[in-house]
Amino acid sequence: MGFVIPSSKNKLYLSGCDWVISALDYIMKKTTCAGNMSQVVLVLDSAIKHSELHSRLMRFINQFPAVYGGIHRDINLCPYWRIPEKAEENLNFTSYNCSNEGDMRTLLGECINKPFKDDSEHLAFHFINIENQKSCLAMTFDHRLFDARGAEAFLKLFQQHRENNNDPAISSGIPFTASAHLSGWLKKFLAGRNVNRKIIAMSKTPPEILPIPSGRNKRFKFRLISFNQQETQTIYDNAYKKAGYLMEMPFLLAVVMQAMHELFRKREMTADSYLASVTIDMRTGEDIKQELFFNHVSYLFFQAQSEIMSNQRELINSIKIQMYEQVKAGIPRDIMEASHLTRIAPLPFLKKIIDIPLKGKIATFIFSHVSKNPLSPDIMGTRIENVFHMPRVSVPPGLGFFSNYFNGRLNLVISYLDELISDEEVNMLEKNIKEKLVGIPSPLAGEG
Repeated sequence: MGFVIPSSKNKLYLSGCDWVISALDYIMKKTTCAGNMSQVVLVLDSAIKHSELHSRLMRFINQFPAVYGGIHRDINLCPYWRIPEKAEENLNFTSYNCSNEGDMRTLLGECINKPFKDDSEHLAFHFINIENQKSCLAMTFDHRLFDARGAEAFLKLFQQHRENNNDPAISSGIPFTASAHLSGWLKKFLAGRNVNRKIIAMSKTPPEILPIPSGRNKRFKFRLISFNQQETQTIYDNAYKKAGYLMEMPFLLAVVMQAMHELFRKREMTADSYLASVTIDMRTGEDIKQELFFNHVSYLFFQAQSEIMSNQRELINSIKIQMYEQVKAGIPRDIMEASHLTRIAPLPFLKKIIDIPLKGKIATFIFSHVSKNPLSPDIMGTRIENVFHMPRVSVPPGLGFFSNYFNGRLNLVISYLDELISDEEVNMLEKNIKEKLVGIPSPLAGEG
């Protein structure tokens, strides 16, 4: 990251949220095998020509030089994303062959753990052919470039680009400028005070986290729990009965918290409380197109005492009350406003700041639910069978649960640092989550 004086045409100032994401990227590169990356996977119901897919992706992405940008500091010390004059001509695209979906998931795990070649590469595409019967396309992306819904919207634009005969107008109307936010400092400091009070309140009952395994350059492992349309409808019916209308997130989060509580009990670890860091994105489809690049999510924190874990209704009500209180108090807005104050800090120093408030215990786990997927039902004439996300998770906690809804189906991906939890424990989490979501006992994962 260097100091230069660029023209206003090739820079986009980063928000405080973007700078925190950059700090997480720095931390993960220091502690794991790669940075703060994620992957969105499209499972297709038949095979397609990967050479044609590659060429079409190249033509599409070359309309977005921002994809090949990088972080610099302006003369006013504000970090910005420097956009090159034109896109590079080298798209990271790999293709594989495998014999079944189990092998496909193993390959997907290898793809998301593969570092980008340098700091100017932020996208990689992986095409997997499954015995010429099915296939999948995975887009690995740098979270400094996209959030989850931004990545989905980018793939939606690719679909429109293909449907409109590679019309370059598809990329028009997407802004590439952003304010430096170098004003209103009193408002930012007051927001910081409110956020600090919230952190102090949470720290009175320190959350429990799983011990981070020793050693660096560790990989992430993933478990996909995919529900069919009938099971998904049952889950949403249960969410309506137990949590209320449009309250899927509190219901899903409560189920995950209960499953985690069982894991801690199995380990004979005593926990006074659990803390979930939750990302939410309330933007409309048009909002997302206007804010395609970088990060626009909001953050909420949910803390639950261990004594209420056996009572699902009480747990759900606690989560809903905390959600209402945080929104009413403007905590998501204050976090976004206060985060602008962090941008002057170098990334190594910001790492230390992030560790201080809860003594490094950022959360017991990370949680996110991405609904209303914008993707069309097919790509290049091939039906999309399923879509799910595979994010790497900041360490600590090194554990996250990420759900999404596509074409009437709910998916839940468990992302965890290798050796943080065992395969047997992941099986137990999957079994408990399935039982509590669908409402019927399920066999232990791997037993049918």
